[in-house]
Amino acid sequence: MANAEGTSGAGDFISDAIGHDIDGGVYKGRVQTRFPPEPNGYLHIGHAKAITVDFGTAEKFGGVCNVRLDDTNPVAENPEFVQSILDDIAWLGYEPAAVLHASGYFEQLYQWARYLIEQGLAYVDDQDNETISAQRGGYGRPGVESPFRDRSVEENLDLFTRMRAGEFPDGSRVLRAKIDMASDNMVLRDPVMYRIRHAEHHQTGMQWPIYPTYDWAHGQSDAIEGVTHSLCTLEFDTHRPLYDWYLNHLPLPTEKPRQIEFARLELTYTITSKRRLARLVRDGIVDGWDDPRMPTLRGLRRRGYPAKAVRDFCAYLGTTRTNARHNIEELESFVRRELNTTSRRRMVVTRPLHLVIDNWPTDENGSPVVEYFPLTNNPENPDEGTRLAAFTGDLFIEQEDFAETPPPKFFRLAPGREVRLRGAYLVTATGVVKDENGQVVEVHATYDPATRGGDAPDGRKVKSTMHWVSVPHAVDLDVALYDRLFTTPNPGESTGEPLDDLNPDSRELLSAKGEAAITDVEPGQVVQFERLGYFAADPDRPGLFHRTVGLRDEWAALQRKAAKGARAAKRA
Repeated sequence: MANAEGTSGAGDFISDAIGHDIDGGVYKGRVQTRFPPEPNGYLHIGHAKAITVDFGTAEKFGGVCNVRLDDTNPVAENPEFVQSILDDIAWLGYEPAAVLHASGYFEQLYQWARYLIEQGLAYVDDQDNETISAQRGGYGRPGVESPFRDRSVEENLDLFTRMRAGEFPDGSRVLRAKIDMASDNMVLRDPVMYRIRHAEHHQTGMQWPIYPTYDWAHGQSDAIEGVTHSLCTLEFDTHRPLYDWYLNHLPLPTEKPRQIEFARLELTYTITSKRRLARLVRDGIVDGWDDPRMPTLRGLRRRGYPAKAVRDFCAYLGTTRTNARHNIEELESFVRRELNTTSRRRMVVTRPLHLVIDNWPTDENGSPVVEYFPLTNNPENPDEGTRLAAFTGDLFIEQEDFAETPPPKFFRLAPGREVRLRGAYLVTATGVVKDENGQVVEVHATYDPATRGGDAPDGRKVKSTMHWVSVPHAVDLDVALYDRLFTTPNPGESTGEPLDDLNPDSRELLSAKGEAAITDVEPGQVVQFERLGYFAADPDRPGLFHRTVGLRDEWAALQRKAAKGARAAKRA
């Protein structure tokens, strides 16, 4: 869970490698990268790191970065995912030099596949996928060569041409590269290059009944576009020999791209498998790809994560070649730090308890007096100014801010105890009203008129300052509080299935009361609910706020705990 690479100032071996290429005159000093997502789902936090690496590296060297949609599987892809990918990249703050599609290269890929057949380096295999998979062997156990491996060039060209013409049903034949069925690298054991799929493609329609595999399309698309450095996550490390094998055996229009792998981003209490994320959506476990509990960029955005905090977190991690699972509290620390400087403050009571000030004055008509107190919008930015909060003798406070029998170290409101109501007055609890079940439903108190603004002229001190909302001025709100979507730091560690560790209590919906200024919050805007945390106004549903993060910096607490343990171990 702790990470050797998640330390400030993490290295950037990718930049070192590219700098070495530039110094050696490779690619004539040119740098071009690409971000190649598959449009079969929404982008998640792991993709954010890949995006920052791809675009950030190009920017660092004055190069360009394209987005290339790896749309080679028509069964799982659709235009919704394409648009969501482009929207999320823009939200993160990046603009691609071009938006390209692997499907735009289908004809060139097909012609290059014919070239490999002509060179005796590819063949059509009539076996089904299960047989091919079984014949691949295992580690320390060589594979079994296909009985169709030695077909003549003429027969292979004829069959491949007919595959392209749509003569054969799905799954009846594949095109495989002829490499080495005894290779220690399983990826090189005659990998599949093309499969037959009679399916409509969102870009090419029904033009193609055959579709290239990722490994066949990836490196060749890089070469067609003129990519210099193909930056991938570490799971593609074993695929690099195949990436190079294909490129080394083709008449390329440019210099061969160089693949470099880096560690992917994984977080505790989180999964990034698109297949499993899609299942969460499909099974109704979450409300959609943009559910605030989801690790998708769309979900994080709805929850109120600032794009800058995500970028800064990824930059902080740097690039290394060692996979690790980072504490989610570390990301939340970046979010909290950014929101502290940018978010306005508002008072909201999430679990309302009625507080009545018995000695509150009335006007000449017998109506309770209304006072207005100026409260700072953002103490981190004085230019944000102030807003006026209405105060009366009829208030809401948080249920947890009162205890009839206070436990040790409880400094909030209790019978006979004086506290400060934020920016208003000092009040002292005098009694309670209970319901038929013995639950406190109303607290009575008196206020000291001499403490207007919250300070006593005689200098007496109180140990607690509480937020409040005037009952007659309160605005009804819905507030969503979130816990971890999974109950364990590494979901699925004990059973192999992450969804076994789902948290059934990952969301709690509350009916809350807010001060009048809460109505000024724009859709999607994040504000700090004083003393409670940061909350994002839902972009589509007025009056709904999602808790982004709490106020307590859990990552700093974890660091202090670790440091304390290290000191204790050193003393021992």
